[in-house]
Amino acid sequence: MSGGAKKRGSGKARPNPHRGEVALTLDDKVHVLRLSLGALARLEARLGADSLTDLVARFESGTFRAADLVALLEAGGAPAGKVATATVEGGPLEAARVAARLLRLTFAGVHPE
Repeated sequence: MSGGAKKRGSGKARPNPHRGEVALTLDDKVHVLRLSLGALARLEARLGADSLTDLVARFESGTFRAADLVALLEAGGAPAGKVATATVEGGPLEAARVAARLLRLTFAGVHPE
């Protein structure tokens, strides 16, 4: 797969920020995450958000719960059910940073760090 990320969960994945992708390492395995419109719609429903603006505001204001963080990472493509039980490289704070970057790249366009 030239020019983009390698297969999700391959352990050697490289996210492409120009596509809104970020990397999350769970149990020493790298997963490339990206939010699609469908994933955002399912996330809204799962978290009971009234709108996308409400959803983003929840994370920007820091009023999200751990369950919200898990739901966001799973919506991005992390293995369902694994985020809550896996060892996240960098711990919970890194998981929150990855989630924040995922939202930022999804809604703000390309501003890779």
